[in-house]
Amino acid sequence: MLGKVALEEAFALPRMHDKTRWWASLFAVDPDKHAAEISDLVGQRIKYMDEHGVGYTVLSYTAPGVQDVWDPEAAQSLAVEVNDYVAGEIKAHPDRLGAFATLSMHDPEQAAAELRRCVTQYGFKGALVNDTQRAGAEGDDMIFYDGPEWDVFWAAVTELDVPFYLHPRNPTGTVHERLWAKRSWLIGPPLSFAHGVSLHVLGMVTNGVFDRHPRLQVVLGHLGEHIPFDMWRINHWFEDVKKPLGLACQRTIREYFRDNIWITTSGHFSTTTLQFCMAEVGADRILFSIDYPFENFADACVWYDGVPLNLDDKLKMGRENAKRLLKLPAFKDSEARIA
Repeated sequence: MLGKVALEEAFALPRMHDKTRWWASLFAVDPDKHAAEISDLVGQRIKYMDEHGVGYTVLSYTAPGVQDVWDPEAAQSLAVEVNDYVAGEIKAHPDRLGAFATLSMHDPEQAAAELRRCVTQYGFKGALVNDTQRAGAEGDDMIFYDGPEWDVFWAAVTELDVPFYLHPRNPTGTVHERLWAKRSWLIGPPLSFAHGVSLHVLGMVTNGVFDRHPRLQVVLGHLGEHIPFDMWRINHWFEDVKKPLGLACQRTIREYFRDNIWITTSGHFSTTTLQFCMAEVGADRILFSIDYPFENFADACVWYDGVPLNLDDKLKMGRENAKRLLKLPAFKDSEARIA
């Protein structure tokens, strides 16, 4: 399929190459290749896009990113630097590359202001945040965004009419020590990423964020961070047990997924799983993505191009849903037909 849109695609600042290389050594089979690819925004990346039928890519700063910086001033400074840098790099390629804003999430008003600057000044397509924000004197605290103090931020997101991508990051501080330190092989894609993001987004549901901001659109990667597979059970307990006990969210979990939550195929290239998610969530709320360079273009694109789907669903998930959600202008192969 030509003209696919990918929107969980990471980059790093070149000035942080040594740190990027060290970080890659913790998980990558070839740390040098990973560090080179994640620092290259327009060269090899566009070559891969051309080779594998990706018409448009939305870039985002790599995890854990600014959410790992617990000093508020340093976090804000880094967010501004990252946003200014990626805006300059993609400026010459408006029909191939866009970006999500990087935000410090220490202060809701400051985060709202930086998002507004990025959308209005640079045309960014929304924001991507790496789960909870580290905070506190030693970085041991976590800031969630599901309380009423964050309403000023969510109001700005909905006013700007852009999506918010809630992406995972590594567990840190006391959470890391208590849950994951002795189970380190489960950190990341095997379990901890889905554990963190699903807790956060279900907190947004149960603490009324989507009820107070009914037009808010939130994107989850990795085919929904396990939530679609527990949809019946979550719905049963919310509706039949928790609401009689006082749970106040106004709609069902299925309705929040229908109206407010999207999932992407990033890093989860399973036909069986995709078909299950289509049955539970629906093709209208699923978006193709890769998770490059943590995953590679060939694995994602060869798989998706070969998935046995009807053409309408393949086009929806491959590009049409993203065009609608991100309000994309014309890009390479944006109207290409499937043979």
